[in-house]
Amino acid sequence: MKATQRTTPHGGTLVDRTGATQDATAPTVSVTLTERQQCDFEMIAIGAMSPLEGFMGEADYHSVCENMALANGTVWPTPITCAVDDTTAGKIGVGDRVALNDTAGRLLGYLTVHEKYKQDKKKQASMAYGTTEDAHPGVKVLYDEGDTCLAGPINAVTPRHDPMFLDHRLSPAQTREAFDAKGWGTVVAFQTRNPIHRAHEYITKCAQEICDGLLIHPLMGATKDGDIPGEVRMKCYEVLIENYYRADHTMLSVLPAAMRYSGPREAVLHAVLRQNYGCSHIIIGRDHAGVGKYYGTYDAQEIFDTLPEGGLKISPLKFEHAAWSKKAGGMVSGKTFPKIEGDQIFLSGTKVREMLGRGERPPVEFTRPEIADILIESMK
Repeated sequence: MKATQRTTPHGGTLVDRTGATQDATAPTVSVTLTERQQCDFEMIAIGAMSPLEGFMGEADYHSVCENMALANGTVWPTPITCAVDDTTAGKIGVGDRVALNDTAGRLLGYLTVHEKYKQDKKKQASMAYGTTEDAHPGVKVLYDEGDTCLAGPINAVTPRHDPMFLDHRLSPAQTREAFDAKGWGTVVAFQTRNPIHRAHEYITKCAQEICDGLLIHPLMGATKDGDIPGEVRMKCYEVLIENYYRADHTMLSVLPAAMRYSGPREAVLHAVLRQNYGCSHIIIGRDHAGVGKYYGTYDAQEIFDTLPEGGLKISPLKFEHAAWSKKAGGMVSGKTFPKIEGDQIFLSGTKVREMLGRGERPPVEFTRPEIADILIESMK
């Protein structure tokens, strides 16, 4: 087995805020976290958001919005906050220990309040999302939150806010241990919130040629309406890996994070998270983490060129859009094959959903038949 030198966690140390026990005397105030805040709580607790140990204070909040870095200069692309309404905020003082619950009323853990401050929603929307329009799904979630942020370290009693996919719900410490056990010195992460179609399969296998292992790491936290349910996607990933990938060079684990749909900034966040999980590389494709027409096609790749040298220890692998070429008889991209009118097979998401809804398989050049069958069955 080859020796490995794992990518260091972002900020140098892998945070662990788990292992707390329920207080014998419960705090007088409790906060019900939103779906996105529950995801952030879990990601902080298990170390996926290292070096964060809790929800951001005001100095970090404004520095992240303005400079894409924490107040100490560490690269960080998006605010991670615990915003509450004014009524709740009025019951909480600096120094209080607050219970944090999920939407079912289950205790997740505690927040020791070091600061209270007002968030500037318009500023955050403009800088972190590139738009102030509430038609943007991430901006709408921001606008629907309360106005006051509670900042301070957390302690998790039950870090997993959602009990699904426990067999694949590995923490950063666990993925690092698994990579070492497999002897993978270099690991490339593939971020996805959709089933893997042929273009995705192509770029992941290109990445496998230069790395020891591939971590298929689907995001399974809060997403927008219309995205394919997580249990359907997981079945697709498992079937695809079983039939079309080498098991000794491929691993599946879920990322319990929320989608923010913030395009280039979220691409950097996805890289930070995967660095903490122990990956050396991450695939950044066309319109990574984008939505609608808010971001340029390759903005999410170009933003990495603006980061300070050494700001991240993980390397982006930048891929062009790929599709099946009838002339080439296989997958091609703009880097590998000339563009010929009518040659490549492109299907919009709407077109694919229409075909699946009618029980029709999209062409095998677009998706594997086993995956099409799962999606057709799920739509019945």
